[in-house]
Amino acid sequence: MALPCGSRRRLSRVVEMTFCLFFLIPMSSVGNRNTNTIFNKKQKLEVQQQLKRLNKPALKSIESPDGDIIDCVDINKQPAFDHPLLKNHTIQMRPSSYPEGFSFDESNDVSSNSKPKFSQPWHLNGRCPEGTIPIRRTKEEDLLRAGSAANYGRKKHHSIPDSDGLTHEYAMLVEDGDKYYGMMAEINVWKPNVQEEVEFSLSQFWMTAGDSQDFDTIEAGIKVDETLYADYEPRIFTYWTDDNYQRTGCHNLDCPGFVQVDNQIATGAAVSPHSVYGGEQRELKFYVWKDTNGNGNWWLKIAERDFGYWPSSIFSVLSNSAGSVQWGGEVINLGLGGHTTTQMGSGHFPEEGAGKASYFRSLNVIDGLKVLRGPRNSRTMITNANCYNLLMAGDFGDFFYFGGPGRNPKCP
Repeated sequence: MALPCGSRRRLSRVVEMTFCLFFLIPMSSVGNRNTNTIFNKKQKLEVQQQLKRLNKPALKSIESPDGDIIDCVDINKQPAFDHPLLKNHTIQMRPSSYPEGFSFDESNDVSSNSKPKFSQPWHLNGRCPEGTIPIRRTKEEDLLRAGSAANYGRKKHHSIPDSDGLTHEYAMLVEDGDKYYGMMAEINVWKPNVQEEVEFSLSQFWMTAGDSQDFDTIEAGIKVDETLYADYEPRIFTYWTDDNYQRTGCHNLDCPGFVQVDNQIATGAAVSPHSVYGGEQRELKFYVWKDTNGNGNWWLKIAERDFGYWPSSIFSVLSNSAGSVQWGGEVINLGLGGHTTTQMGSGHFPEEGAGKASYFRSLNVIDGLKVLRGPRNSRTMITNANCYNLLMAGDFGDFFYFGGPGRNPKCP
């Protein structure tokens, strides 16, 4: 249940004061952050136990130039199979079929060592062999930044488009009113500036089903999130929840659920290069579809590679079909001393157009008739157009520019 507007404002002030006091006292007394003064022995034990659960034995480890460690884990020993509903799960190495009309090479072989159509820094120092998947290693400091082992990998803020406008700001296109069995999009890749460590900026898609009592999502895109990754690099991510972001779901492979089959792409790892203002534009293509001719799993294809799938068995409402598809950007605005300067997309308004504003293109859905088509009767969801905006481009409803700088004279 949402707080009344006035109560939300009062709560926001209390949270800001508490946040400042919490960090000011230990920092001023010791000069730097000493995790032993914040986490007791029980919490440290929980962290170590969680690290053991998350970091599966590696057949090979690759140290990335950006400091990440990528573990090549036996595909049959990945975190997904710790899920109670997946204990006896048989990996589906390929979808049983591809949706008619999807424009990609059906001959793609997930077991091949062909390189993906984009790069990640760890690729410079090696590749994972066949029969393994690359997993970004979770470090102790990653869990400590999350505040608790139980919170790691989960979205701290409610992150599906809603109307509160308190901390989340959106510029999105929404397609609903039908059953949906898939979607596709090409997402322009940028490196937006993020003001506060606990804020983030992302460009992604959502496929959702249900209501606030029983709400499921599958999501993927590009995200800058210092709290999760300890830097401000754009990183590829996936997400899912089966209970409105309460107790189930997580980013990437940070909890059991998503089954990865590709050995070339690591979620949580940085994406490079990214787009340049007035210069070369970079983009990533995402496809999601329900394998209705097979086990009903929700397959994800990234950059023309069969990346993996969300098993239908881990969902309740979404086990059948989605009820809405969204594409666009989201930022967290803490509003400390005015609107945040955290950027969305390229950090420029959509009116600047090609080469300067971020975009989504080639938007399609698979509708209730299992027909691939462009968005129809779609609507925009824009929290504050003076801060971040969205403009449709072209005549087919499958392309839009979006984003903005955040704080500016019209968005103080």
